[in-house]
Order: sequence, then structure tokens, then C-alpha cells
Amino acid sequence: MDRIRSAFNSVVKSERYSRFTLQPAEDGERHVEVKLSDDGAEVEDEHGHDQAPGSPSFRPAPPHQSRRSLCYLIMGTLLIFIIGYLVGYISHSKPKVATASCDLRLGTETQTRKMPTTDAPAVPPEAPNSQMDWADVTELLTQKLTSQAFDKTLSEFDLPRRSAGSVEDLSQANRLFNEFKGLNMDPWNDIHYIQLQKPDSSRPNRVSFGPDEFELLSFLAYSAPGKFTGKLVYGNYGRPKDFEAVQKKSVELNGSVVLLRAGNITFAEQVDNAAKMGASAVLIYPDIQDYKYVANTALFGHVHLGSGDPYTPGFPSFNHTQFPPTQSSGLPKILAQTITANQAAILLQKIGGPEADTASGFKGGLGSVYSLGGIEDITVEVNNQLVNTEIHNVFGVIKGFTDPDRYVVLGAQRDAWGRGYARAAVGTSVLLELAKAISEMVEKDGFRPRRSLVFASWSAGEYGSVGATEWLEGYMSSIDKHVLTYINLDGVVMGRGSFIASASPLLYSLLESTMRGVKSPLGSGTVYDLVGKSAWQTNVLRPMTMDDSAYPFLASSGIPSVSFHFISPNTETYIYYGTNLDNFDHLNYQTSHRTAEIAVLAAQFAGRMALRLVHDRLLRLNVSQYSKELLKAVAQVYDHINLLRRSGQLKDVTPSWLNQARGSFYQAAESIKNAIDNTNLDDMEACRILNDRIMRVEHNLLSPYVSPTDTPFRHILLGRGSHTLASIAETNDMKQLRTELALATWTLQGCANAMAGNIWDLDNEI
Repeated sequence: MDRIRSAFNSVVKSERYSRFTLQPAEDGERHVEVKLSDDGAEVEDEHGHDQAPGSPSFRPAPPHQSRRSLCYLIMGTLLIFIIGYLVGYISHSKPKVATASCDLRLGTETQTRKMPTTDAPAVPPEAPNSQMDWADVTELLTQKLTSQAFDKTLSEFDLPRRSAGSVEDLSQANRLFNEFKGLNMDPWNDIHYIQLQKPDSSRPNRVSFGPDEFELLSFLAYSAPGKFTGKLVYGNYGRPKDFEAVQKKSVELNGSVVLLRAGNITFAEQVDNAAKMGASAVLIYPDIQDYKYVANTALFGHVHLGSGDPYTPGFPSFNHTQFPPTQSSGLPKILAQTITANQAAILLQKIGGPEADTASGFKGGLGSVYSLGGIEDITVEVNNQLVNTEIHNVFGVIKGFTDPDRYVVLGAQRDAWGRGYARAAVGTSVLLELAKAISEMVEKDGFRPRRSLVFASWSAGEYGSVGATEWLEGYMSSIDKHVLTYINLDGVVMGRGSFIASASPLLYSLLESTMRGVKSPLGSGTVYDLVGKSAWQTNVLRPMTMDDSAYPFLASSGIPSVSFHFISPNTETYIYYGTNLDNFDHLNYQTSHRTAEIAVLAAQFAGRMALRLVHDRLLRLNVSQYSKELLKAVAQVYDHINLLRRSGQLKDVTPSWLNQARGSFYQAAESIKNAIDNTNLDDMEACRILNDRIMRVEHNLLSPYVSPTDTPFRHILLGRGSHTLASIAETNDMKQLRTELALATWTLQGCANAMAGNIWDLDNEI
């Protein structure tokens, strides 16, 4: 027994415990004395021996203890070993996998994925996705999007009027909110108080030309109000080259009223170009050569050279906050008004002046002679007034299971000038049907998106993406860090037989793969077959224009964005946009009476792009494509600067600085590509690091050297302003060129440095 006791004592003495010392008392009982140190330093026992902090030795009872005490001690030790064994067994036993019931709604299913029970550890987020490959996901989406469902939804969203901030607009917002709530998508409202310009019902806008006077029902929002009389001049589409052709005929533009036909560029750009030439007012009409519809059709639109509420530029219009008086630099200072083709024909008959050259492209469909004017006076009166308006953006979310803080946004505007069937009803229907389909995939079919999907319904889109821009401005500091991509659903159905798209270069590869997977609207092959395999980029891709609803996301906020449109052959637009003729009958004619079927294809296209971005471990954003686009843009700058140097206009400036920055970008893009090739994509943390590097590329191409208030479209490649590479490649202002070249060079170099990831990989040779 003594040997057993001795062995036991030696074992116990080797164990280390927390800072508790068992002291024997005079009555044979042992008391616990706790000795703590504030700083965790070593502590001495009462005999002066050092004890390691937090782990003094356990001192056994003295030899005179009774046998009964020894038995108790042995039994206690055995009990400790048994309890330890049970704890180890339970902690290492195979976890029970909790599966979601097929009857659970999305909201109640969160109990499984967000609040695991104590006796069954939560399922690892990656596990469910491993059970559903991409082919299964696309098959489910195809099954759930049907033309019968779209027939019903399209008819319900077809309203006779839906202007921004109206009762109808708010009613639709409430309906979408309730739909999202029924789908357990945690909906919320984003409310803004904005300034919208509308006609004054008591003082209609007017045009007077000799004995002819027109009272106008149409209007252009954000025109300067007032009354002006000046010489009438015809300026074709109002492009810079059109005004140059007018000046070559010795027609004075300064102080004139310019008559322009709609098309080629936006209303805002037409008015801005006219103002730069000294014009004091602009009249815009739809020429029947470009718009094949009734000649008394009125046009509606806006002339703000920007997006969002022009009276809170660069910051949000929240809660009637009294900001200092300010307005956007993109607001015109001249009058602007639309007229009908019939009214324009009357003006062109009496305009006088020299005749336009046949080769100039000035002649339209209103007669054989298009004179340039500059002879007769015309009076334009615009009485539009500003109206404080409350608008509601509505959101719903399907949260991701691995990275819920990374999300794809799908958005559609809800308002329109009239019925707005193609403009608003179709996009809103696609938004809702996609939300229903994907919610059901998560709820009933076991689909587990890694990242989140946000569905957004915007108001005041017709006034220049006001609702969307105000949301971007309201959360500018955080949105770009979380939004992977914006997918625009406005105008996705314009016809049948062809397809076009505008997108960030990061999305070109995803666009191509999606075209390969979606059926052609003609019934045979895919969209990729429809557009021509060998030159799909030439046939499909178009520059994203300022009036595109996705443009503020891309050029202002640095979020990769895409817009796409199913269109009729030999046309790239839907001529009824911005008129009261945008209705079911006209769109149904354009789609050969298959509007619902084309809407299904559009929903599949948008859904596939969104699901690919939230399904795969690695983001489907191709950084290498930007290297090609930057090479083209830098080459144009290179040629322009070398031309100026050879002419002697520019000295001591070399384009090689910019080219070196482009080279740094290329190397950084290659480093991302190599990192992808050499990374274990099963490692979730490694994937997230890679994805974060990819996500920042678009945002880092925004120039940090211009103000979002004065120059909102800050993207150096796709934006607007003197900071862009396109502007540098054209300017002849030597001082401006030097400054902008330096700033663009470092913007591009900074983007390359951010892409490199690690500070020791940065390239600052410039």
C-alpha cells in the first residue's frame, strides 16, 4: 500500500492546476487558499518556493492520514478520470447534421443556419453547396421561371400612370414590400425627400414662331425656367461635329434657339453641347426618320448632366435635412423643351438660312430641305416648377450562408412618364419573379448561396436614376466594400431577335458564359449562337451611357455593373421610351407577341449571372480583361502626347509614366491570376482574401483627386470629365494635360498597388 501511495503521490505532484493551494488544517480538514497576482507574475508560497504563474503544484496529504482518506482520494481520482473520458467522448463524437424541412419558409429556416441547437453543432456553411452543383442550380432556376407566371405579374404591374412619388408609385412600393415580406426576405424602405421639376398646370410651356404658337404638354425636367427670344438655328443631333458644320456655314450660334432632333446622345448632352456653343435655348423633337410613330407624339425626359437629386449633389436627400443651398454643376443654365415632329416640321418650313450639306447627315424625314436658319426669331417659354417629393426605394434580401456581408444587387426602376410598360413594368416583374424563384430554391430545394442577393426597386429613375443614386450617396463609405456587382433590369425586353449589353470589363467573361447557357429568343441555339460566336464582343458590347441606370453604380461608386437588352434586329433602342406610347401593345408587337417568353429569358439571364456570383467560391470577375481595355486607352494617350511633342506644343512630358503604371496594373492582374492558380480554393479564408483583392479593382479606378460633388463620374476609364484617359487623349490645354496626366498615372498605379495585396509586393518605380 505504501508503494501505491508513493507512486500516486509522484503522479499527482507532476500535475499542474490553477493557482489554488490545498492547506492542511489542525483538525485534519483541508481548506482551499486562493493566491492571485494582479499582473500574472510568479507567486511564492508560504515556504518561499517560487510557483509558476497560474500553475502551482498540488501538495498531497501528510503520511499520517488514515486509510479511509486514501480510499476517498482514490475514488475521487477514478471519478475524475471517468468524467474526463465522458466529456472527451461527447466532444469528439460525430455531430448530428440538422437538415431543413422542405416545408420551412426562408425566415424560419434561419433557425437551422443561424441558431443551431446545443446538442447538434451547426452545419459548416460550405457543406450544403457541395451537394448542389452549378448544373442543378441552373436547372432549378429554369423550372421556376415560367411564362404563365410572367403573364400574371406583367398584367398586375401594368398601370396607366406611375410617375415618381405619385400614389401609384407608392402603391407599387407597398406591394413589393409585402411580397418581399411574404417571402421572408426581411424587406426595408429607403426614403428620400427630393426636388423634382414638373410643369406648372396653370402656366403651360409655350413656343411662338411668327403667327404659330404651341402650348406644350411635354417637358424636360431640370430645364432652366424663363422666357427667351432669339434666332432659330437647326443643329441636327447637337453633337460637337454638328455644331462645327453649322459654324462652317457662317450661322451664328451665340444667343440662338437651337432646334435639335432626338437621338445618338442624351437630352442632357445635347443641351450641354448647345450651351457650350453659346445657345440660350434648345428645342428637341423626334424626327420621323429616327422614330417611326405618330408625328404628334410628345417626348419626356430630363436634362441634368448627372444622376440623382441635382439639389443635393454628392450627398443624400434624407429627412428634409436643411443642407446649405447648392446645386449640381450638371444643371443647365439655358432653357430646354421638347416639341412634336409636326411642330418641328412647321418650324423647319420657315426657318430660312443656308441649306445643310447633303453629305453632313442633317436631313431627316420631315421634308427635302433642311435649312440651318439664323434668320427668324422664335420665343421659348418654360415654366416648370420644383416640387418637394417623397420617394421610397424598396429592398429585400436573400442572405448568404458563408459570406452574407458580400452581395449582388439586382435593381429595377418602378416609375415612368406614362404607362412605362417596357421601361418599368417589365423590369419590376422580372425583379419580383426572380425573388420568388430564388427564395423557393433556398426554402424548398436546398440551394445555399454563399453570398447574399439584394433585390432593389427604385423610384424617380426617369429623372436620372435619382432613387438609386441617393441610396449610393447615402451609404457611399460602405457600399463599395460589400457590393460585388449591380445587375440592371431596366429595359431588358425591347424586342426579339437580337441582344446587346453594356458592362464593366470585369464582367465580360461572365457575360459570355451566360450567353452560352441561355436559350435564344428565336427558339434554336443559345444567345451566344444568336449574336455570332466569332465576334460576340463587337456584336454585343456597347459603351455604357450616362442615361443607363447602371452608370452611377459603375462610374460613381466603382461597382462592377451590367445592363442587357433583348432587342429587335437592326435596332439598338426601343423608340417608345419616354413617350406615352410605351405600352403593352407596342412592346408585344416588337416581341412578335411573345413578351412573357422573352421576359422569362431575360430573368434567366439576370438570374444566372447573379447566382454564379453568389454560388462559386471564387468570384467570376475577370481582372485580366481590364488590362486589355487599359492598353487601348493608354495607347490613345501615348499617341496624342507624342503628336503634341513632335509639334513642339508640349515639352518635358513623357507618356512613359502612364505606360509604366499600366504595366504595374498588368503585373498586378497577373499576380492575382497566379494566386488563383496556386491557391487551394477549398480554403475559405484564402478564397475570401482573393475575392477581396478582386472586388477592390473597380473602386480603385475612381480618381481620388476629383470631388464627387463636382465630378460624380470619377472612373478614369469609364467616367466623364477631364480626369479620364479619354479626355487626356483629346485635350490641347497643355497645363491641364500635365496635371491630369500625373493624377491619372498615380490613380492607375494606386490601383495596381491595391491589387498586389501585400505591402512588400508594391511597385512604386514611377
